[in-house]
Amino acid sequence: MEFKNLDSCTSFAKLRNQEPCSVKDMLTKERIQAFSILEGGGLTYNYAAMPVTEATIQTLQELSNEQQLIEKYIALLNGETMNTGENRLVLHQLTRGQILNPVFADNEDKGKFYQGQLEKIKEFSSKVRKGEITGSTGKPFSTVVQIGIGGSDLGPRALYLALKGSQDEKQLAAKFISNVDPDDAADVISGLDFETTLFILVSKSGTTLETLTNRDLVIEAIKASGIKGIDPSRHIVAVTSKTSPLASSDTVLDAFFIDDYIGGRYSSTSAVGGVLLSLAFGYETFAELLQGAHEADKMALENDITKNAALMDALIGVYLRNVLALPTTAILPYSQGLNRFPAHLQQVDMESNGKHVNRSGEKVSYATGPVIFGESGTNGQHSFYQLLHQGTDTVALQFIGFSESQYGKDIVVEGSTSQKKLNANLAAQIVAFARGKDDKNPNKQFEGNRYSSLLTARTLNARTLGALLAHYENKVMFQGFAWNLNSFDQEGVQLGKILAKKVLEGCKDDPILKAYADLL
Repeated sequence: MEFKNLDSCTSFAKLRNQEPCSVKDMLTKERIQAFSILEGGGLTYNYAAMPVTEATIQTLQELSNEQQLIEKYIALLNGETMNTGENRLVLHQLTRGQILNPVFADNEDKGKFYQGQLEKIKEFSSKVRKGEITGSTGKPFSTVVQIGIGGSDLGPRALYLALKGSQDEKQLAAKFISNVDPDDAADVISGLDFETTLFILVSKSGTTLETLTNRDLVIEAIKASGIKGIDPSRHIVAVTSKTSPLASSDTVLDAFFIDDYIGGRYSSTSAVGGVLLSLAFGYETFAELLQGAHEADKMALENDITKNAALMDALIGVYLRNVLALPTTAILPYSQGLNRFPAHLQQVDMESNGKHVNRSGEKVSYATGPVIFGESGTNGQHSFYQLLHQGTDTVALQFIGFSESQYGKDIVVEGSTSQKKLNANLAAQIVAFARGKDDKNPNKQFEGNRYSSLLTARTLNARTLGALLAHYENKVMFQGFAWNLNSFDQEGVQLGKILAKKVLEGCKDDPILKAYADLL
């Protein structure tokens, strides 16, 4: 394989020389039907409202071939060291099933290792949900609380909220403590019955300061509760590495293992998300999510970009970023269940491809990852859509929608259900952004030619959610390969941690401004 910068590709030069097209003039019923790609999990990706022609698509295919995007994905799946910054394999796809060759590391078959952890999660979650494993006072668990930050919180939280409405069987309530701000933990703790609460402590290294601080806050609160016979260690399980101090069986009820080959932001399909989701909804739900993700992972191997949704999405994103110079992408899910999904994608995308040097450590001369933001619709329409429609900057838009609601509880008002009103708003926004509106009053003028794509399925369930998650993870991966980045480390996170530690060591009780000044 050859790793080279985007601006050294002949296909990229060709792409930049092509005349941009206007979505305003091109959006038709026929185009909507033709510009669709089936994804795993019952998901469909539609890019009819994106500014690409058949000629553009052909050149994007040439770019994919020249940058060997599929070959690099195959290498990743087969266990080559693709995280060059940390000299690590990248194995998050393997957590949802083996696709190509077995991968060996640390003297073990990693696929079998991850499968073994899934079996352990299945057995443990089943016993908890049946009341065979209880708290230290004998009461069954009814609430789980995940303590973790970054990838240990954002992905699992987003997936939990997305699945709440699709489950008919018994659910354990889930809550989350992530921020080192003590008010975050205090707010959650204040509403807990410690006798029936199981805490999931998530830290790969077992040394994450924010997570350990919140663990100690929880332990102190349990001890101070005055509950006779309660033992904090019987109310905590760990998700960590085998060598972590958290793996000790005398400090936790049980431990589930991950390794350095699963990046935090890609860890939702490992034990990091699996323990929580299996406890909350049952292991079968988590298995369905893994199946949807696995289906999408396999489909991402297709070399033809018109049959590979994640790859097409990635390449159009490169075109928007590097040819049309759009710095921002909005994620707009028309589903309340996905209200935290944009926050998760912020980390997945911006922590992965927010880089200014290539895989060899050389500064690149082109734009890389976009700024990601978003909000569920129709709330976003009454918030920031004004700028999206009539602002001076064009923002790339990615809509997500479902034909049916999750809870199935709806009413008919003025001849239509709320779900139909929701989807009518989604469809209307796509057309309004693309075609705009002419008006003699400049204040009511909509220029149109604002670009969007749509990911859609019948309903938001575990399998569809898994495919949706994998779609974005694979999109980000392909874009990183196209930009010649290492999308799997995050050195930009470390500097602030180092300086914070310096403040803690040097000025214990100083106010913020003095601590800030003392660092200079």
